[in-house]
Amino acid sequence: MAHLLVIHTVEDFDRWKAGFDAHAGTRRASGGGDYQVLRNTQNPNEVVVLFNWESVAKAQAFAASDDLREAMQKAGVVGRPNIYFLD
Repeated sequence: MAHLLVIHTVEDFDRWKAGFDAHAGTRRASGGGDYQVLRNTQNPNEVVVLFNWESVAKAQAFAASDDLREAMQKAGVVGRPNIYFLD
């Protein structure tokens, strides 16, 4: 099982979470599975998401997609996220 780790800052957690939840079908169709959403206790707008993914290749394709970039912008992600592919 592969994993995708994303760390980013968001403008507003509730706005981001609504956008994240709305994108669930796209994640599943791209090979995404279970996940954990965590928030930094000192900065609750810093979000860490750890996903299970079918393969590193599928996680990389998803992370590089224009659809994800647009969804993140719409949800209020600030700056460039840190993305890690783990196996």
